Amino acid sequence: MAANKHGWALSWLLGHNAGMAWQHTLRQSTSGRGTYELTAEVNEIVRRSGVETGLCHLFVQHTSASLIICENADPTVRRDLERFMARLAPDGDGIYDHTQEGPDDMPAHVRAILTKMDLTVPVANGQCALGTWQGLYLYEHRVQPHHRRIVVTVTA
Repeated sequence: MAANKHGWALSWLLGHNAGMAWQHTLRQSTSGRGTYELTAEVNEIVRRSGVETGLCHLFVQHTSASLIICENADPTVRRDLERFMARLAPDGDGIYDHTQEGPDDMPAHVRAILTKMDLTVPVANGQCALGTWQGLYLYEHRVQPHHRRIVVTVTA
């Protein structure tokens, strides 16, 4: 057991799973712009990891999709979010030079940067410690369907 400068055993401080990490890549097909709930799949990965207390980190490997924590009870919240984003980063806006992949390409990059490509959620009792109305979502910013990869890493 390694001790730090204070003499405390690090594995004792971190629990019996100290240093343990579990990683899995989720694949999510989208039908175009919108949100896709990942909560159940991510909780299953956390369960399989065996980690009771720790962190779950998610990272989407794309620049035109993002990850969000959002209300999971009322879908109008996510529809309102999409309307807000349409005002904030409208498709086909003349200010964009980056248009080779279509009028939704640069707005998708802007939306992804603003909403982030990664999330970290605490793990408690072997599952993501989300609030009652919180869900984990992939937020697809492109209009056309895509296949997205999300790396999920669970650490104790």
